[in-house]
Amino acid sequence: MDTTDGEGVRSEVLCSPDCVDGSVPPSIARRLYVSHFLSTWNSRVFEFGAVLYLASIFPGTLIPMSVYALARAASAILFSPALGRYVDRGNRLIVVRHSIVFQRLAVAVSCIGFLVLEAVQSLKSWSKSCLLVVLAILACVEKLCSIVNLTAVERDWVVVIAQDDEKSLQALNSQMRRVDLVCKLVGPFAIALLDGVSTQIAILVNLAMNASSILLEYYAIAKVYKSVPALQESKQLSEPLSPRQAARNDDDNQQGFWFWQFPLKSLQEIKFYYQHPAFLPSFACSLLYFTVLSFSGQMINYLLSLGYTSFHIGISRTVSVIFEISATWIAPKVMAKIGPIRAGIWFLSWQMLSLVVAASFFWELDSGILAATGLVCGTIFSRIGLWGFDLSAQIIVQAEVELERRGSFSSTEAAWQNAFELCSYVATIIFSRPEQFQWPVLMSCIAVFISGGLYAAFVRSRRGHLLHLPSCLEIKGAREVVYERLP
Repeated sequence: MDTTDGEGVRSEVLCSPDCVDGSVPPSIARRLYVSHFLSTWNSRVFEFGAVLYLASIFPGTLIPMSVYALARAASAILFSPALGRYVDRGNRLIVVRHSIVFQRLAVAVSCIGFLVLEAVQSLKSWSKSCLLVVLAILACVEKLCSIVNLTAVERDWVVVIAQDDEKSLQALNSQMRRVDLVCKLVGPFAIALLDGVSTQIAILVNLAMNASSILLEYYAIAKVYKSVPALQESKQLSEPLSPRQAARNDDDNQQGFWFWQFPLKSLQEIKFYYQHPAFLPSFACSLLYFTVLSFSGQMINYLLSLGYTSFHIGISRTVSVIFEISATWIAPKVMAKIGPIRAGIWFLSWQMLSLVVAASFFWELDSGILAATGLVCGTIFSRIGLWGFDLSAQIIVQAEVELERRGSFSSTEAAWQNAFELCSYVATIIFSRPEQFQWPVLMSCIAVFISGGLYAAFVRSRRGHLLHLPSCLEIKGAREVVYERLP
């Protein structure tokens, strides 16, 4: 059966009685979710746990943690675009297998290093510094492997598994986003509880979870690969290569994919990303990472400085995640009614409106606690718009980016996301005092409105307009034309 959605996108629905999520068999969907959960859980737990371990090992200074986080973010910015080419050219299963194995090895060795630093107090300062450098390098490897895994599975495997059925694609995207958000909430909370008991116990549990999950994660994703014949097909260009493209491919094959070529490859992929028709929705979504209006370290520290307790922040963060997860059910229903392009502008408008109200309370109220509470409430409501737009933009990118370039495009998008996230940390470094938090808030709002402007330009270029005229105006206009034609 052929169907056409509101945006004029044609899709073939292949569904049988034993299928869920449209045309996806439940066994394949479950294995995909299990693999994605294990990958995301281990990444979230280690990312947050590493901050706690460094705080315990190097008390009284933020320099080691800052160097560690900066190196991790910088590696993603510099090398993610080039790694996308590896995702595009490599065998799907081999690419994911490498990302799983090397990510788990990086985490395991890192946990051993953290354990040595925590347990051996007699290490000299230069030994600790050398070990910190090694840990920072391993953090870069873990981050890049995580990006490769997410890029390959979320932007390529999911599209192939959905079999060009937009309903199935929306269902898979929404469920995987729910997995991300649950891991984002529960993972850091669990490792923080263990760290509160003992840092060494937390490190050992982190190491044990990382080592014990690798076989199950690889088994689940390998079964998905073998169950979907389309995943086993090589990624071939649908059209013949131009002489220039063929020459570039031959040059790549002759030179290999060496570490020193990464910067050049990154520039090439950034150029491709900028020139692609899906650039505006992707870049608009990336720009939203330039924010302090989320329950991350910056906003939590600000709230604590005003007198909020950890209990209040925990409750607020839990409510925020509930709103975020609700967006994964709301967004597919909205996209089914009006299509992903229109849904994107609706969700982004909701986010802008929520943040305008939040910022107004923040700047107008004299009481610091009341102003911060208004900011918290507006931020919580804005999460529906944020994740609804994220899912809408993801559908657009998945549908429009060519099969053979999905990895390059998505990894470049990940680089921009990390770059804008780094900018948000720079903003709070420059305006570091609690009474200066209004300026990072202003920057965050400006970033959201710029994102809205970019996406509005995309919507207008695709649809010719941003909003439908009311029916009464359309009828009136039609009558005027009729009257003009009457003798």
